[in-house]
Amino acid sequence: MRKIYVIGIGAGDPGHLTLQAVKALNKADAFFILDKGEEKADLTRLRQDILDAHATDRPYRLVRAADPERDRRAPEYSPAVDDWRRRRADLYEEFIARELGEDECGAFLVWGDPSLYDSTLGVLEEVLERGSVAFDHEVVPGISSVSALLARHRTGLNRVASPVQITTGRRLAEGWPGEVDDVVVMLDARQAFTRHLDRELFIYWGAYVGTKDEILVSGRLAEVSDRIEELRAEARARKGWIMDTYLLRRG
Repeated sequence: MRKIYVIGIGAGDPGHLTLQAVKALNKADAFFILDKGEEKADLTRLRQDILDAHATDRPYRLVRAADPERDRRAPEYSPAVDDWRRRRADLYEEFIARELGEDECGAFLVWGDPSLYDSTLGVLEEVLERGSVAFDHEVVPGISSVSALLARHRTGLNRVASPVQITTGRRLAEGWPGEVDDVVVMLDARQAFTRHLDRELFIYWGAYVGTKDEILVSGRLAEVSDRIEELRAEARARKGWIMDTYLLRRG
């Protein structure tokens, strides 16, 4: 039976790897890498740095393919994501069927934690449901960008006896969620925090957390919002992409 490891590798710092992740790295015969193009080549280099530092017990193969692009101009979000995930499933199915022997192990290196806003587990489930290739899979948890952000700001995720919600920029743009005072926002291409300047909010914001390009800002949202927008624009122009996460805290 083929074996697949889905390994959380942390938010960008090679030191985020757990001992469990290092053990899994050294069991893999092949690592499957989706290339996101020259603009995000530094993400591929970081993966290679992790392998160079920790996958040292045995030889391995790197299997690369271009990551399918999601149609960001589609009028409806969910159908576009479903199509993108189907095309990823096609690639994963080919990876496993063609690149792994019946008794070999393959691995996907997932930024942060595989359980938090990542598609790898869902795509692998789709491949299994197709029934054309059989495999077992194991998930190795990692340090998420949320955990790394809060550690860098030296604050907690929740307050005593209070709930916290993790959501996306798309959802925050639609309104403040429910009856919570602490909201973590990921995947915010819209800078949705700018729609909530009228609230008494404190923000803990970070971009490229855990990497040499890390940027951190905290303060009252109304006072630091413009600064975050400027930093975001500068960083995106310099690197061609940005990945940021933030905690909004009311009261």
